[in-house]
Amino acid sequence: MISKTAQGKTAMSGYQKRVLASSAAGLGLESMDIMFLSFALTSIIADLNVNGAAAGLISSITNVGMLLGGVIFGVLADKYGRIKIFTYTILIFALATGAMYFASNIYLVYLFRFLAGIGAGGEYGIGMAIVAEAFPKEKLGKMTSIVAVAGQMGAILAAIIAAIIIPLFGWHALFLFGLLPVVMTFFIRNHLDESEEWKKSQADTENKPNVSLTELFKTPKLARQTISLMMMAIIQIAGYFGLMNWLPSIVQKNLGLSVSGSSLWMISTIVGMSLGMLLFGKILDTLGARLAYSVFLLASAASVFIFVYASNQWTMLIGGAIVGFFANGMFAGYGAIVSRLYPTSIRSTANNVIINTGRAVGGFSSVVIGFLLDQYNLLVVMGFLSILYLISFLIMLSVSGLKRENYLNPDFK
Repeated sequence: MISKTAQGKTAMSGYQKRVLASSAAGLGLESMDIMFLSFALTSIIADLNVNGAAAGLISSITNVGMLLGGVIFGVLADKYGRIKIFTYTILIFALATGAMYFASNIYLVYLFRFLAGIGAGGEYGIGMAIVAEAFPKEKLGKMTSIVAVAGQMGAILAAIIAAIIIPLFGWHALFLFGLLPVVMTFFIRNHLDESEEWKKSQADTENKPNVSLTELFKTPKLARQTISLMMMAIIQIAGYFGLMNWLPSIVQKNLGLSVSGSSLWMISTIVGMSLGMLLFGKILDTLGARLAYSVFLLASAASVFIFVYASNQWTMLIGGAIVGFFANGMFAGYGAIVSRLYPTSIRSTANNVIINTGRAVGGFSSVVIGFLLDQYNLLVVMGFLSILYLISFLIMLSVSGLKRENYLNPDFK
């Protein structure tokens, strides 16, 4: 799988390169498809003449679809193979996104976004499982961070496409670009095979494990671990949605910035997130999960207060990059730690269920933050987010598998 270069460094094999490229492209294009809704939402509200509550339900329905798709496709991938099911998830979210071109009323929007959520929810965990089985454990943090950064690049690509297409052709045409991932499925089917690790687990007919959702809660220790990781994922996603959904409008209101100014803030935040992901993956591989999460969670709890004292555009740009660096840099590690803490037989299921529970529940943070802004002020909002990160820190300390001696042990199960 791994070869040595002339300088003695390890080099990726052709299979590893294809796995990394496919998983990164899959998450990037999934992120692009999902972000299309954010950029088109104002146009959808005006065109379909719906109120804010009806429009807000679109994201909730998408998140519910993700959770359902995560469970269904996670189990199917563990049972029947990663590659085949991976291509099905990509096809579903791509075709459902493209179908938005024909959405003439809010109910069709709900239907197509629910279907897109089902496909997108299945894609994440399968992609992470494929990466985990193609690379050695000591490189997993680095590789999953590269995949996670690709997701951020997808968000930037969505912003660029939306800025060009919506003014010229309207929001319906924007979603046709969601069909781009279909091309990926042909490459994946023709150039990737199931991992040797998965094949070996399937070949052991005498000890063939049961593949079901209940396997994540089979013992009291495993149940505590799964629930703890779910809660960490919920807080991770809650912080992301809270920062990315509300702060641009807060920036415009408090500092009098234009839409282009708030867009610049979003770009600086995404750049900070990407750099944070790359560093987090490095720390994860070399120093262990507990230290990596401790540093980033505590730094996130402190850094969110930067926004309370920001007084101009430059402090907001710097603050966005710093907070993005820590608060979303951690996202790069979930695929790695879940893949290491759960066996091959339920790896896709574990990744999908844990992250998509975070998406489904954590996504409601936008509602909570909206309420807090109406009733209180920005200091209270940032205090709320800070407390969430401190809670996640305490939960993380309770997961024994994240201890340095366990996480860095290649034989730890």
